[in-house]
Amino acid sequence: MEAAVNLSGAGVGDHRWTDSYKRTILRSRVDTTDLLSRALARLDPLPRVLVSASGMDYYPDSRDEVTEDSPRGSGFLSDVTRGWEAAADPAREAGIPVSHTRSGLILSPDGGVLKRLVPLIRLGLGGPVGSGRQWWSWITLHDHVRALTRLLDGDLPGAVNLTSPGPVEQREFMAALAGAAHRPAVLPVPGFAVRVGIGGFAEAVLASHRVVPRRLLDAGFTFDQPDLAVAAPVLMH
Repeated sequence: MEAAVNLSGAGVGDHRWTDSYKRTILRSRVDTTDLLSRALARLDPLPRVLVSASGMDYYPDSRDEVTEDSPRGSGFLSDVTRGWEAAADPAREAGIPVSHTRSGLILSPDGGVLKRLVPLIRLGLGGPVGSGRQWWSWITLHDHVRALTRLLDGDLPGAVNLTSPGPVEQREFMAALAGAAHRPAVLPVPGFAVRVGIGGFAEAVLASHRVVPRRLLDAGFTFDQPDLAVAAPVLMH
């Protein structure tokens, strides 16, 4: 086997965060990664690399810029990412380089957060969520796949931020997409309404993560869609 890619994990926004579903979020990541890591560690020869998913929620809720060297945050999703990454230890201890992809919001009109936002934007309801000043770090699906492919080279073990080099405040994010759809983006959604409407997942929606893909950039990776001025028209076609 040349390489292994692990993208396991139940969607954090697919259901309300009941205690049962929070266990599903955790176990679907940790248990699967642990099982795969132990299986890979027994192979001969070993894979050249394991690329294993993680998330930007590893970092603190903050307006400060963060890179791969920044400390871990707190809260449920941060705890999940810590366990998720640690579950790859059997592979790492066997000598397999492991890259943890701390991904931002992956944007595709066919799924994820954008699939939920597009209908609202087209109705003119794409205003700020909460304060609108929280930083959203994102990456298009196109560039995310390209970055995953780059990590298969096996020369970037450890945490790697898979985010665009152009994080923006949430209000700018919505305005850019609304502008590409030729719709207004003025009606705000108060933070309390988000918490009532989606429960625990509001932790992720209202959090601020200004994540920079320092290691990818230092390795010479170039983004085809590095900022929303380039990405928004493609995403809202």
